[in-house]
Order: sequence, then structure tokens, then C-alpha cells
Amino acid sequence: MLGALLLLTVSSFAADQIITGKVRDEKGNELAGATVTIKGTSKGTNTDAEGNYRINVTSAEDVLVFSYIGYGKEEIIVGSKTVINVKLNPGDATLNEVVVTALGVSKDARKIGYAVTTVDASQFTKARETNIGNSLAGRVAGLNVKGTNSGPGGTAKILMRGMPSMNSAGSPLIVINGVPMDNTQRGSAGEWGGADGGDGLGNLNPDDIETMTVLKGQSASALYGARASNGVILVTTKKGKKGDFAVDYNMNLTTDQPVNFTDFQYQYGQGQYGQKPATVDAAQQSGRYSWGAKLDGTNVIQFDGNQYPYVAQRNNIKNFYRMGSNFTNTVSVTKGGDNGSFRLSLSNLSSQAIIDNSGLGRKTINFTADQNITSKLSFSILANYIDERVKNKPILSDGPMNANNGLLLATNIDERILAPGFNPTTGREIVFSDDNYVTNPYFVTSQFVNNVDRKRLISMVSTKYQFAEWIYAQARVGYDNSNDRIFKVTPWGTAYSISSSPKGQGGLDELSNAQRTELNIDGLLGINKSITSDISVNAILGGNIRKNNYEKLGINGSPFVLPYLYSYNNVVNYNRTYEVANTQVNSAYYNIDLAYKNFLTLSTTGRYDAYSTLPSANRAIFTPSVTGALVFSDLVSIPKLSFGKLRASYAMTSGEPTTAYGTSIYYGVGNSINGVATGNFTDRLPNLFLKPFTKTELELGLELRFFGSRLGFDVAYYTQETHNEIMPANYSWSTGYSSGVVGTGSVQNRGLEVQINGTPIRNSKLTWNTSLNLTSVHNKVLHTDANDNTITLGSNRATLGNAVTAFVVGQSGPQIRAYDYQYSANGQIVVDQSGLPVRGELINMGTVLPTLYGGLNNEFILGGFNLAFLVDYNYGNKILSATENYAYRRGLHQATLVGREGGITTGVTSDGVANTKTANAQDYYTALANNVTKVSVVDGDFIKMRQLTFGYSLPTRLLEKVPLIRAVNISLVGRNLFYFMKKTTNIDPEASFGSNLTYSGIEGGNLPATRNYGVNLNIKFK
Repeated sequence: MLGALLLLTVSSFAADQIITGKVRDEKGNELAGATVTIKGTSKGTNTDAEGNYRINVTSAEDVLVFSYIGYGKEEIIVGSKTVINVKLNPGDATLNEVVVTALGVSKDARKIGYAVTTVDASQFTKARETNIGNSLAGRVAGLNVKGTNSGPGGTAKILMRGMPSMNSAGSPLIVINGVPMDNTQRGSAGEWGGADGGDGLGNLNPDDIETMTVLKGQSASALYGARASNGVILVTTKKGKKGDFAVDYNMNLTTDQPVNFTDFQYQYGQGQYGQKPATVDAAQQSGRYSWGAKLDGTNVIQFDGNQYPYVAQRNNIKNFYRMGSNFTNTVSVTKGGDNGSFRLSLSNLSSQAIIDNSGLGRKTINFTADQNITSKLSFSILANYIDERVKNKPILSDGPMNANNGLLLATNIDERILAPGFNPTTGREIVFSDDNYVTNPYFVTSQFVNNVDRKRLISMVSTKYQFAEWIYAQARVGYDNSNDRIFKVTPWGTAYSISSSPKGQGGLDELSNAQRTELNIDGLLGINKSITSDISVNAILGGNIRKNNYEKLGINGSPFVLPYLYSYNNVVNYNRTYEVANTQVNSAYYNIDLAYKNFLTLSTTGRYDAYSTLPSANRAIFTPSVTGALVFSDLVSIPKLSFGKLRASYAMTSGEPTTAYGTSIYYGVGNSINGVATGNFTDRLPNLFLKPFTKTELELGLELRFFGSRLGFDVAYYTQETHNEIMPANYSWSTGYSSGVVGTGSVQNRGLEVQINGTPIRNSKLTWNTSLNLTSVHNKVLHTDANDNTITLGSNRATLGNAVTAFVVGQSGPQIRAYDYQYSANGQIVVDQSGLPVRGELINMGTVLPTLYGGLNNEFILGGFNLAFLVDYNYGNKILSATENYAYRRGLHQATLVGREGGITTGVTSDGVANTKTANAQDYYTALANNVTKVSVVDGDFIKMRQLTFGYSLPTRLLEKVPLIRAVNISLVGRNLFYFMKKTTNIDPEASFGSNLTYSGIEGGNLPATRNYGVNLNIKFK
């Protein structure tokens, strides 16, 4: 089929003709940066500093479209002309803007009654992230984006309009060219360690993406059903262009520089109770404690028996971590004619993590094609193949196999003395601390194995038949197939495996293969017809079948018998695992738009879903929506107002349980007793009364554009509420079950979103485009389980249940809960008989999600030069920090300098009498970290220079006589550069190890933050 398509496409090509000319404004001034495109294609160019342009056309019937911000468009048929000069008149060129909406259907922006934002991919392909989802940070009102500090291949945590619900993953539905893709998060670190398995969005190549459209409200995403209750991001890939063969090459090279955000004390060094270590054993026991004497430069013994100067070591992050790198090469070929086009791209990404022996390699092949078979029948295809290999995916949070264990060494220890991390003769790990489970970082980087290989094919075939000008039918099939292979080993010589496994060492943690597929089949009938001269109708009626299948087969075992033979045949004991989950959703939907005189549009949608994960009696639900859009600027004349629209919408969406097979009891076969097999069954009680949870939303919006769209405002207010959320429940063992689920949860979200766009300067020399977005959002948990109990979510290794995140009725969620001081009747701190602080009540400290956030974008174009930067900000959230806790516990925190010499005397006793007992500083701050965990909670507010690019495009006239090359652009790029303001003193306020809502806002044991610098080169060939 691909060969036939190429033959049909190539047969329609014609010879090129070069058109040149100049674009001026109404006063005759040259317009630099004006856009010149061939109508019906994505082929185009921009005018240079003198307003000149040059473009290739393939037919005399081609139509050139000239546009510039704040000016009306001009369309001119090429005919026999070779020079076309154009004068643009002031006007609003955006009034007839078309945007992509649900199901991939394009609609007039003026007729839409809900909030939609489209981001051009060119804004984040220069300074890029390995996960393109992170590139949306600060660009869209209502969208909160955070990455994980987990190295290449990490998850982009994207939340739309606050916390969408309590029992969902939170991530919006990702749709490619109208077909949903699987964005399942493949595993997350928790308080006991683990790795960030990445998500589906992170597999996409930024160079293949044309635009990303964010559907924020429930009305915008209602037609997509269950998963769209978290919002929708529509990804539109680049397609073929009309014309002869065009070849584009894009190279992006960036480096990742680890950043040290700690502000530890460097006055006192290793030891305990004011004493330096005097023996090897004492040095090993105190390797992570800075409760020793003042740093004086004398020699002190270390765990390896050698003497080292007792001086401050401030560069452990610089010395242990390397400069990471990201090198991307993409080549694309396009060709097209009157009846079809195609685009083929090949891309290679090589990404080296900031820790040795870890990185990611990704090869991508992307093919898109469109073809008109007849005047009425057309089809399009997409095939996106990804081969991704992650070497030694970093372990985060807890100590075992975590390469970040050197971040909290005593202040006088140079981390490099821990190298090589193992004894070259015996292979055994060199233990440097008081805990065998805190793995030597150099042992991790040289011996650890944690490889994840993924092969994935995202494909789509769509066909459309136009029965008449006003009616068409469309059928579409999308298939997303990913295969993951995981090979994870506890290496031979690992300290904690030696002590627990005298027959051998290490173990095969996992050798598994997993297949995850999503099949989407949909068909629809569309109508677009004028009923009268004033009234028109646009309607869609369709249906969808979605099938998700997951199957995983794995083995593991321990200990290894022979050294360094990491095979399942080389373990003493081994186990087999098998997982399966198959789900299906059957759906039908409709959408009707009624427009009156092009200024008033009323729309309604409805969707019927039947979920296989719910009991048969309650698995179906109908969810409606209604929207309205009034373009009042067509009715009244307001000075300087170019466009004004009021919009309103109300919608309901639904959701299902996130796991399969929860409606029945399943039995299994256990270990045998005296040769007789035993049986078992789950301790989880099915709830046969569950039904789909729902979310309702009311949204009001206002759009204003002034001075020919030189200044624009988009404001939206919304209120959401979920009902019947499926929540965990605990039962007494006397019932025969320990747990289950109940449909009692409810959460409320309310927010205000503001987007401001402007062009303060626009003349023949300089253009300045700017935009500001702001989001204010507040959520409140209304109900949890049947008794409205607090539901605990996550913690970190430092606090382990003494400070947690949780859903608390009446509070924003997830809420951090930590222990306060105990206070006397007079409000004084209570201490015990040793003068140490006493634990008080467990209190709510604040939500982990920001309540105010947004970004400021600016772009300056001066001739062939362009400068752009993005500043984003984040306010109102709290962070539960393991680093902060450990800094107190281990004598690293600046606050622990108080009382080092004379001790600490503070507070009152339990009877209110002034305390006279002086506590040693080490005992006091250790008790403080253990008992008063609110000291581990810090503010997450920040203002950040997120992105900066500076580029230059070679003038067209310089390349006219250069063979093959028609355009060159080179840019210096930077991302995550610095903070203008942050309230944390020892951590990056964006740092985290968890990649889901459960561990949002929890920090510790993750990789350091990085700054990214580099260069982007784009060459377009003739």
C-alpha cells in the first residue's frame, strides 16, 4: 500500500517556479517577518529585514497567502507572474482562525464556546526536553507541568486545571492526529525506592510535531469520554508539503550541567558529639554525620584507613556527576502534489545522563501521507516507530542501588575517595557508612544493571468519503503497540546481598517482557449545511470501540551462584510472574453546532460509554455538554476593539476504575502441602454497586482583541466537581476480606485563567511579541470514603509516616500532614526531661499543588536575528523534603550551628515550668527531625528563567547561489537556567522522585537539577 501511495503521489508533481517580491504595509513600509504560504499546504517562508521573500511554487493555479499580525490576509493566484509585490492593510487576520478540536475536527475559533490554546512546536524544538511534555511548562494558562529528577526518559507530570480527581493518574489524554495514544506511566519511585519508568508522551520526537493544542475544559474534551476528564492535548504531526522534494536537517546539541542548590554549614565536620572520628570503625559509622569538631585542616582517618585533611568539601556534586549531553539528528523528506503528499523523517537521539554509565538512545521513524483517491474519496496514514533503549535507569528515593547517596556526606568527605566502589579482587562493595543498604555511589555507576528497552509502533489509517459538499463519512483505526523488556540486577558483591545470602551474592531482580496495546476504531457521519441564509448546522454522529490489552511475563531469583553471570540459570532460587489486564469501552457520541449569522453559536454534545471494568448492571452512562459563543463585536461597535466574544459551557464527563477485574473474586493455586495443592483468593472484596464516576464543569469565558489584534485577552473562570469517585476502603478481617473500594469520593476545583497576548512593537526593523498567562486554582476535597476518613498517599524515606501527603476532607489535596511542636497553654514549646522537643499534633501544612502559576513569553525579531525567552512562576504549594530532614538530623543544616558549643536550653516542661536542662545540639536537632516533622516542610514558590534562545537566519540573498541549501538557521539555546526567586534553601523547588499524584510534592534521593545549554542548527535543502 505504501508503494502504491508513493506512485500516486509522485505522479501528481509538477516543475517548480520561483516567485519573488516585497511585502509592505499600508504606508509603504517594508514588513519584516511577514508570512508567505501556498494555500492548502504547509509550505511557506517569511520576509527578510527588507520585506523581501522568495518561494517555490509548482503550478500556475497555486495561491499565495500573505499575512502579518494585525493585518488582513491577501490571497493572489500565481498565474504567469514571477514577481508579486503586496501591500497589506490593517485588520484582524485571526477572525477566521481555524483550530483543531476533539476527534481531530477543525472548527472556526470564533464559534467555539470553551477554552482552547494551540502551541506551535517551533517554540520548544530549539531548546528541547527529552520528554516533550516538559516543554509545555509556563506556556498555557491552566496547565501545570513538572518533570521528575530521574534522568533521560523521565515522566512529565501534567495537570490540567488543578487536581482533576483523587483516583486518576492526573495526566491529560494525549491524542495524535485525532487518535488517542497510550500515555500510561510505566512505574514510579516511592518511599522505598524504585525508578521512574517514564510515560508514553516521552517517546515522541519533537521534530515530528507541528502543533500541540490544549483542550482544557470538560466541554472541549467531552467527546473523548473517560480519560478526557483530565483534559486533552491534541498532537498534530508534520505532514507533506506541496512541491518538489524538500529535505530538512535539524541538529540539536545540549549539555546538562548539575546544579548544587544546597546551603549547608561548612564550619563543623564529620564525627559525633563534637569529636572527630579516631578509628576506621568510627569513621565508617559517622560518614554521613557532621556533628564533629570544627574544621581545622588537620588530618583525620577515614573508612578506608587513610588520612585526609579535615577541611570543607563543597564540590561533591561537581566532582561526582558529569556533564550530561543530548544529541539529536533529524532528517525529513517531503513531497507532494495536487492530489497527495508524504513526509518521511528519521531521527536519532543520544542522551547521556549526569551519572556515569547511564543514558538513553532513541531512534524514530515517522511517516505520514495524504492522498485523494478520487474527487470524493481520500485517506491518510500515520506510522511512528520508536526504538528506545535506556541504560541503567537511575534508582531514586531510598538508599539501595541509589547513586545519589553521596549528596549528604559529612562536610569534610570528598566523595571521590569512595571510588571505585568495590574491591577489584573480591568484587565486594566498599561500604562507606553505617548502613549496608546505603549503596556506595561508585559501586552503582560501575556495577548496577537496570536496562529498559522499548519498541513501539503508533499507527493510524483514516479514510473519508465526501458524498456531497455538505455531508461526509469518515472511518479511522488507530493502533498503539509497545513492547518493553526490563533487565534489572542486584550485582555480585552488593553489601546487603552478601549478609543476607551466604550461598552467593546479588540477584536477578527482574527479567521481563511486557506488551501494552491500545486499539481505537471509530466511525462518524458529518454534516455541514446552511438551513437558511442566516442559520447553519454542523453535526457529527459517531461511535468508538477502544480496547486496551496488557500482558507481562517475567522471572526473578537469587542469589547468583557464579560471579557476574547474570542469568536466570545462575540463581539458587527463582520465581515466575505473570500479569494480564484486558479492558474495553464501547461508545457512541454526537455533536451539533447551530450558528446564527456567524456571531451566535450554540453547541451540544453527548456521549454514551459502557465500561468493562464496572459491574454489568452499572457500567453504562450518558454524559452531555452544551456551549454557547456570542461574538458581540459583530453587534456593537467599540472603539479600538477588533474582536470580542463571550462564551459559556456546561459539561459532564465520566470515568472508570483504573484497574481491571475488580468486579469478581478470582482464585489461584498456591504452594502444595504434602503434595496436595492449595488454593487462594484475593483479600480484596469486589463492590458490585460501583458506577462510573462523573465530573461536572461550568465555564465562563471572555475574549477581547484590540488595535487589529495587537493586544488580546482571553479570560476563563470555571468550577468543577467530581462525584462517585472510586476510593479505597479497609475492612475487618472478620469479614474475610481486608480491603475494597467504594464510590464515595468527591473533589471540587475552582479557577481563573488569564492569557494576554500583545505586539508592542512592529515596524520594518523590529517586531516584539509578548504573552503572559496566569492561573489561579483552588481545590477542596469534599468526600473521601464512606466515613470521610483521611486517606494517606505518600511519604519519603526520611519521615516514613511521620509526615505524609493525604486527602483530607475540607482541605486542598494532596495535603501535607506533619507533626507540630507540642505547646503549653501559653503557646511555648514543650520539651521532655532531657530538654528535647516533644511531638505535638499532626497538622495540615498545605497542598503540594500550586495555587498560582503561569509564564511570561517574549520574542524579538530584528532582521535575521531573533531573541526569545520564557519566565515562569509558581506560588502556593508546599514540599515535603527528605533533604531538609536529613540536613537537620545529620548536622548539615545552617540552623544546626546554633548550640554547637554551649548546647540548647529552650521551652518549658509539660507542667509549664521553664526548662533548665541543656541539651546537646546533636541530640536536640535529631529529636527535632524525628518528632517535629513540620521542619521538613518548605515553601515551593519560585520565579524561573525557563528558556532562552538567540538565533540568526542567513539572508536569502546569500544562499541564492549556494547549491542545494535554501535556508539556514542557527540558535544558541538554554533551559532551566536560573531562579530569580525561590524560597527553598537546600533544594530545587521543582525537585521530586515520584512521577504520579501520590508522590507529588515529595523530595529526596533524586538526581540533582540541571541547567541545559546548547546549539540548534536547522538547514533546509532545495
